[in-house]
Amino acid sequence: MVEVTVLGVAQDGGHPQPGCLRPCCASITEPHYPVSLGIRSSEGTNILIEATRHLGDQFTIWGQTKVDHLLLTHAHFGHVDGLGLFGRETLAARDIELHVSDDMYHLIDRTPQWNLMVQQGVFNIRTFTAGDVVFSQGVLSIEAVRIPHRAELSDMHAFIVRGPSKSVLFLTDHDTWDETFAVHNCSSIRELLDTLNVDIAFIDGTFWSEDELAGRSQAVVPHPPVLQTLEMLGEKKQGDPEIFFTHFNHTNPLFNQSSKQSEEVERLGWGIAYQGQRITL
Repeated sequence: MVEVTVLGVAQDGGHPQPGCLRPCCASITEPHYPVSLGIRSSEGTNILIEATRHLGDQFTIWGQTKVDHLLLTHAHFGHVDGLGLFGRETLAARDIELHVSDDMYHLIDRTPQWNLMVQQGVFNIRTFTAGDVVFSQGVLSIEAVRIPHRAELSDMHAFIVRGPSKSVLFLTDHDTWDETFAVHNCSSIRELLDTLNVDIAFIDGTFWSEDELAGRSQAVVPHPPVLQTLEMLGEKKQGDPEIFFTHFNHTNPLFNQSSKQSEEVERLGWGIAYQGQRITL
């Protein structure tokens, strides 16, 4: 059995977000951690996607404390700021297979703290390019998918986790649907997911609408708003893959399960990812 566990659903800042005193954060009793997935193979191998600063809390959700393989989508803060926790000062881990793109490898190589951890044997670097099978064991395989997203530090890849009966796409960040479609020669979300041959998709739900950008443009903070994605999808149809929105900014009303926005997502037949969600592949 291959099991996927959702270990976080928030954007890089988490929820509540540091420094936010507005109602969206001030009244929160249960924190939400930055996006991450835990995968356990039939053979008992533990694969973690993303290294967040809330690693300990996410281990508790997962029920695992040992990581055999670590995969990174890209270099933005919330996806990598827990890398140091694997070092001598905390976990003192050894020989974790760290799977990164060529771009991400060059960043690790020139970042003193991360490079030192490689020299100390915490990580064994394994590089991949788009289309590669990043990990394979028995009935489990994980593929890298190129995704256009702000590349100040590294490029961006989504991952497809394939088990014996289902497959999951982990696509937490991208700039625009049009740019993603262009890379994969598609013209719609349904066509993209069909091309990638996935049954379940966790997709970028950072903002509900552009109203949350507080005067900034989508060009500055590029993520397709959930409202736009819903307009493109319409109602779920028979044969459609399951879609779960994730990577929520602290301002996103989808954190509130009883909000009218959450009700609209569910009315249309789509889903909202939640911490501790488990899927058997």
